[in-house]
Amino acid sequence: MGTRAAKAALLVAAMMFFAVLALDITVPAVVLSVMALSTWVIGLESPAAWRHRGEAA
Repeated sequence: MGTRAAKAALLVAAMMFFAVLALDITVPAVVLSVMALSTWVIGLESPAAWRHRGEAA
């Protein structure tokens, strides 16, 4: 019985590790995507961006 409990504990620990690993990759990707989208939306609505589009800064 001890071996079965140890295998179950190892399985749970492995599942938790890989679940946290997936979040470790997903959360920064979502944050960076939201930042890029907000920069793009702000750039579309800014009249200053319309005037300078295509010109060197």
